[in-house]
Amino acid sequence: MSQPEQRRILATTIPGPISQKLHVQRAAELSSGLGVAMPVFIERAGGGILVDVDGNHIIDLASGIAVTSVGASDPAVVRRIAEQAERFTHTCFLVTEYEVAVDVAANLNRLTPGDHPKRTALFTTGAEAVENAIKIARTATGRPAVIVLGHAYHGRTLLTMTMTAKNVPYKEGFGPFAPEVYRVPSPYPYRWPSGPENCAEEALAALRDTVITEVGANNVAAIIAEPIQGEGGFIVPPPGYLKAVQEFAHEHGIVFIADEIQTGLGRTGALFACEHEGVVPDLITTAKALGGGMPLSAVTGRAELMDAVPAGGLGGTYAGNPVACAAALGALETIEREQLVRKAQEIEADVLRRLGALTGANSVIGEIRGRGAMLAVEFVKPGTRAPAPAIARQVASQCHSEGVLVLVCGTYNNVVRLLPPLVISQELLSDGLDVLERAIKAAS
Repeated sequence: MSQPEQRRILATTIPGPISQKLHVQRAAELSSGLGVAMPVFIERAGGGILVDVDGNHIIDLASGIAVTSVGASDPAVVRRIAEQAERFTHTCFLVTEYEVAVDVAANLNRLTPGDHPKRTALFTTGAEAVENAIKIARTATGRPAVIVLGHAYHGRTLLTMTMTAKNVPYKEGFGPFAPEVYRVPSPYPYRWPSGPENCAEEALAALRDTVITEVGANNVAAIIAEPIQGEGGFIVPPPGYLKAVQEFAHEHGIVFIADEIQTGLGRTGALFACEHEGVVPDLITTAKALGGGMPLSAVTGRAELMDAVPAGGLGGTYAGNPVACAAALGALETIEREQLVRKAQEIEADVLRRLGALTGANSVIGEIRGRGAMLAVEFVKPGTRAPAPAIARQVASQCHSEGVLVLVCGTYNNVVRLLPPLVISQELLSDGLDVLERAIKAAS
């Protein structure tokens, strides 16, 4: 089946009548604990377009939360899925082995930062990868404690929910939480109390103080950080911060983990976001874009750390599923063949040029930030830095009604994030930005 026509088409109001009917059925059948950003039902997708059941062609500036970086029906991904599904869909890699999983691991060992010997373990979800990275660090060091940042998001399992900063909706009512998780201030330049020029130094001092005086460096197994914080609001750390954290970790025998689940595989205009800062993590977690839309995640890292866990200590029934691994090989092929890292850089230039013109002292835009095709607009009450979540919701709602899918995020729910597929055409991106500009101007 060919990809849908790559242009925005409004066949009905959004959501249309069929989506509305299906949404009523959904409410009767699924838990209300499952949220939805845009209540439309999709029947086809590809490139930068989502086609709903009412025939609307919606510009996709979300990529399934940074998953479909190569589009939702990339030919290489589809072909490899079909070929693998015809051979077999599952045996469990812990029971019998298959080559496609080894090929994915080999690619990750080759592509992740650093030329040291590496090993990879495959899993299913991003949270699963993070949790296993912590297990590996604890086993390798013999230490229990984990240091995380404010505004962090690492998942929804018990451990990763504990590591996640935001209470509602991720933690409220779900305690008690996992022990030995300690939080230090996030270097959030826009909101740093003494100003962005002091952010890196003061945030690092706070981390050092917590580790050395409150927890004890000899008790810390790992420090984990998103090179750009995702759900927290696409917060880009100040230059030098991540490198200094890595050096501090190594000074005290602590494993430094880069959570690249949302930032990895070209999204930020580098294959991995930590490369922007010259950081080579001990362990790196990947997911989302890795599987090209199929559930697959991984931990890749220094061989001596990855091999510290006894045989049988890592795994899962679906870990490294063969169909998901085949999809990953297709996604990686497309990322490299189509030079999507460079495409992410071009998307960054286009978006910043367009949206930068809307900023100013009395604008509802407090800051535009991000890297590559991981960009965000933080909304504030004009003339202040007070978060304006209602404006973010208004902007997103208007975009949705005009057929452009954007997502709201941020600790204060006041950030609209842009995560277009890296294969989106310049014309389609420009049309989506036209809609976003109109929505911002209307909110102003």
